[in-house]
Amino acid sequence: MRHPPLVKSPMKAALLAGVALGIVTGCVGSVSAAMKPDKLQAIDREIEAAISRGEIPGAVLRIESKGEVYEKAYGKRLVSPGSEAMTVDTIFDLASLTKVMATTPSILKLVEDGRLSLDDPVAKWIPEFLAGGVRPEAAEPKPVAKEREGITIRQLITHQSGLPPGIFLSEGDFWGHEEGVRRAATVGLLEKPGTRFRYSDVNFILLGEIVRRVSGERIDAFVEKRFFAPLGMTETSYRPSLETLARIAPTTVIAEYGLLRGQVHDPTARRMEGIAGHAGLFGTMRDVAIYTRFFLTGKRPDGQTLLHPDTITQATTNQLPADLGVARGLGWDISSPFGTQRGEKFPLTGFGHTGWTGTSIWVDPGSETIVILLTNRNHPSEAGKVKPLRARVGTLAAEAVGYTKLVPAPDLPGETAVPSGKTAAGDPATVLNGIDVLERDGFALLKGKKVGLVTNQTGINRQRRSTIDLLANAPEIELKVLFSPEHGIRGVLDQEVIDDEIDAATGLPVYSLYQSEKRKPTPAQLAGLDALVFDIQDIGCRFYTFVSTMGLAMEAAKEAGIRFVVLDRVNPIGGIIVDGPVRTGAGNDFVAFHEIPVQHGMTTGELARMFNAERKVGADLVVVPVEGWNPAMRFDETGLPWVNPSPNMRSLAQSLLYPGVGLVEFTNVSVGRGTHSPFEHIGAPWIHDGKLAQRMRRENLNGVEVLPDRFTPEVSVYKNEDCAGVRFYLSDRETFRPLDLGIELMRALHGMYPGTFTLKAKGNVLLRHEATIEAILDGAGREEIRELWRPGLEEFLKRRQTYLLYPRP
Repeated sequence: MRHPPLVKSPMKAALLAGVALGIVTGCVGSVSAAMKPDKLQAIDREIEAAISRGEIPGAVLRIESKGEVYEKAYGKRLVSPGSEAMTVDTIFDLASLTKVMATTPSILKLVEDGRLSLDDPVAKWIPEFLAGGVRPEAAEPKPVAKEREGITIRQLITHQSGLPPGIFLSEGDFWGHEEGVRRAATVGLLEKPGTRFRYSDVNFILLGEIVRRVSGERIDAFVEKRFFAPLGMTETSYRPSLETLARIAPTTVIAEYGLLRGQVHDPTARRMEGIAGHAGLFGTMRDVAIYTRFFLTGKRPDGQTLLHPDTITQATTNQLPADLGVARGLGWDISSPFGTQRGEKFPLTGFGHTGWTGTSIWVDPGSETIVILLTNRNHPSEAGKVKPLRARVGTLAAEAVGYTKLVPAPDLPGETAVPSGKTAAGDPATVLNGIDVLERDGFALLKGKKVGLVTNQTGINRQRRSTIDLLANAPEIELKVLFSPEHGIRGVLDQEVIDDEIDAATGLPVYSLYQSEKRKPTPAQLAGLDALVFDIQDIGCRFYTFVSTMGLAMEAAKEAGIRFVVLDRVNPIGGIIVDGPVRTGAGNDFVAFHEIPVQHGMTTGELARMFNAERKVGADLVVVPVEGWNPAMRFDETGLPWVNPSPNMRSLAQSLLYPGVGLVEFTNVSVGRGTHSPFEHIGAPWIHDGKLAQRMRRENLNGVEVLPDRFTPEVSVYKNEDCAGVRFYLSDRETFRPLDLGIELMRALHGMYPGTFTLKAKGNVLLRHEATIEAILDGAGREEIRELWRPGLEEFLKRRQTYLLYPRP
């Protein structure tokens, strides 16, 4: 049946005719004279194209602007088993919209009523929170982290608590609301509270429990009484009734339940009996629009207020320090990597949120516009996707209400950013990298010299000014030529060969040191120079190739008869832990430049001293040392600005995981390249996620939680293929050893899939220790394997003493 457009404002016949073009079977549409019909038609086409590509089965869209409405349903809500058309009154699993529609207003109401404060410690209301960091199966409790005492409700609701994204899950290992709360309350920290934005379901599980403990009412009852009922939201609830089942948009099929229809998709919320602070809410477009309009106008439909206007303003404007690189209100997203639904033309003054099942809200107060897109993109499977569609709908909606200029998102480091030292631990103001020391000393070391520079985007000072700019503008220094390593001068290229280019800012030639037959500067490129300077951030792992580039550049400097200057930088994963086998045997020396272990615990300057002596280079080497750095420090304790050293190394957490997870990269396993969190998970189409997670858990790895995971890489290994595997969350980085994780991954994958996992053929590419591979193939345990490493490690620790610049215990 074809429905006529639903008219909610006066309009010309031409507009009515225009929108009618987009009407499809089972759909209802309406349009406003205040919105441009051609843009609305373009939105129709985008949504219908996404449906035809199989990205979503269907959708309901609603755009409001200055009281005018465009609302329409598209496609189907059920495609298997059977078929049902999407309707505007379809009930959706709202997923993480629960955070802003149930938990956020409940917390704000309790604050307004004086029953709690945003600055209350979490432990005031959940005392067992202080026992965090202990896994349920741990043989002995870990000491309570002192940082937990200071974590506040404000840090939960703004996602800067230091808690992980989720609680530990494995197949069927818990059931019950109380057990979910216990796990959320005791899960370990990933970083120091207040130092980083990390979106976390754990935060909102705890907030939901705080609502219960403060009010005496469970979150579902509290929010229904204080908000949903007063707003007239009659079809929004947790655990929808059986009477509404026929209108519910289903999500995926899982073994325990079959088709999820009326049961919450989120696995943690489902195990918490369907009611949690982070997910579980179901609702219709009508109700989501009523609630969103309430946050835009501050009033319910009858003009009464439920929250003070100042509270709503605080909730919908940035509450995070500027140096965290993201903007979040109280619960609401303003500008972060999650805010793709803003599109490219709405101003950065709006707010919104998204949900995993394909739901999203964006509010632009300036134009009084609301854009809501509800889909069940993970029906019938997780293969669906909605992010690109969200962005296109957001852009076209902005154009529909009159915005024309691009408003790009700020240059955000993202959810994995490492902040400046303002909120980090220790005394970071004293830490200076080599470039900071050189600059402070007036560049005296290089005055009167013609200089070449090997660098990339990580070559910056404490104020984020590039070493290129500093040397190009330094008095009495002639910067003549630039050299780039793997990933190029700006660190954005992820390809096998990188060509020479011209630097746009300085006009200087940039010679690539990442070409198939050229990995070090040629004599012609160094002709006329007095010194070659190296300034690149390493990450402390042998097979990260920047130290290989440094070693080859030093050889070229010696051959050219010029000085080689290393502007030293801190080792981001610390200089204390030394682990893994020392390189042996033949192989690709660009990923194993010297006889050092996988995690070497040295800085680039210290390695340069070792290479120069042990490889008998004999270069005129000068290292400008770091000042104020204790080798026990990791990067987030230094106060130095973080820059992603390569396209797929986006956080300190990934750097800490890389020496272990990276070991399987050349095998037939995806390490997450082409996802938002490379090296934080691994997977392949042939892996069973739950079984692998259980196998890894049995190994009792210190400092890391291993959870089942699924993802679809957009590039690299298994591009556009659904991968199952495991995700890693650091729970105690003091006890975590990445090589234990890497070896157990190899052992588990070989043990479970001996005929599929390419351990023998590819496992030694980065490890470079054939005896370890043979031991795994023979079924040896971790301690037996570690014993194979011990002689080489002991000898290396003695060797490196000569070259250390910073005292180790």
